[in-house]
Amino acid sequence: MNEVYITKSSVYLPNEPINNDEMENYLGLVNGKPSKAKALILRNNGITTRYYALDKNGKSTHTNAEITANAVEQLFDDQFTRDDLQLISCGTTSADQIQPSHSSMVHGLLNNGKSIEINTSTGLCNAGMNAFNYAFLSVKAGTVDNAVCVGSERFSAWMTADKFNHEVENLKQLEEKPIVAFKREFLRWMLSDGAGAFLLQNKPRENSVNLRVEFIDFYSYAHEIETCMYSGAEKQEDGTLKSWADYPSDEWLKESIFALKQDTRLLDEFILKKGAQSLRASFDKHNIKPEDMDHVLAHISSNYFKVGLKEEFAAVGLDFPWEKWYYNLSEVGNIGAGSIFIATSELMNSGKLKKGEKVLLCVPESGRFAYSCALLTVC
Repeated sequence: MNEVYITKSSVYLPNEPINNDEMENYLGLVNGKPSKAKALILRNNGITTRYYALDKNGKSTHTNAEITANAVEQLFDDQFTRDDLQLISCGTTSADQIQPSHSSMVHGLLNNGKSIEINTSTGLCNAGMNAFNYAFLSVKAGTVDNAVCVGSERFSAWMTADKFNHEVENLKQLEEKPIVAFKREFLRWMLSDGAGAFLLQNKPRENSVNLRVEFIDFYSYAHEIETCMYSGAEKQEDGTLKSWADYPSDEWLKESIFALKQDTRLLDEFILKKGAQSLRASFDKHNIKPEDMDHVLAHISSNYFKVGLKEEFAAVGLDFPWEKWYYNLSEVGNIGAGSIFIATSELMNSGKLKKGEKVLLCVPESGRFAYSCALLTVC
């Protein structure tokens, strides 16, 4: 088995940062009125700026595939050209189409003039880590010498007012039942667009910061807990999901079948607890200690969870001092499958890393409560 190194990383964030007061200029007003839920949600999530692949008319400026390809393009240089690329592995929640695969569309945009292996991971926040794992294992096993993995999202196109107006017209519940407004709008004020990419190689790059990948672990709790975050389906009273394909087409818009929804009750009950449980299992599996970690990068959807996550980790014997944590949620927003790539790239290019330091990555996914973690060594 080969050693595997992140030898270069990149970030692509579309357009200019958008502050909280500007959001509805891009996403639009639902039913022509400012949101009642927006201020509360923003106060709790602590996000101050984010990025949208939209102009002020709500028109798309980039596809997800274009955002992803722009991140990949930044990895090419004199030492690694587009013709050197052997595998691209992409993870996203928000592909531009159901078929063909997201990686197929990205490869088409790269125009590298040769056939390569592609892989697409779907799902929610762990889609990026699954794409990372596929690339990692491919280089480790020696089936390829290099691979590019990317996590990306283009959520803004899902959050424009026109996606919400129809249900307002039909149900009139945003005024009659404010809790419906909160549940429908919760994610509207959380999500952002962008992509982060890693170049993985079986040898470190000279005169550069390299991160050796020690392991990537995954844990699912779907056998214990019902679905929390979903799209393309509707949750039934017994907790099961009814697929979009089982609804008449005239119900798709009326019932907001394709809207991204989240059961906030389940989120609050399980997201931190199961995250701590999974990380404890990983530390025991690899016989590592919390004091060995120098940097802790945890993907969170909201700053509301920041203190609680630290406390839950500490409760299972993983007490990381605040100075070791690295967060960028307030500045870039929640970019789902791309978030951990972007945070890692920022840290990797910050000039703060020293040889021998350990970098821990932690990613939760509330879909049906799945978690991943990875350990990297600076070299």
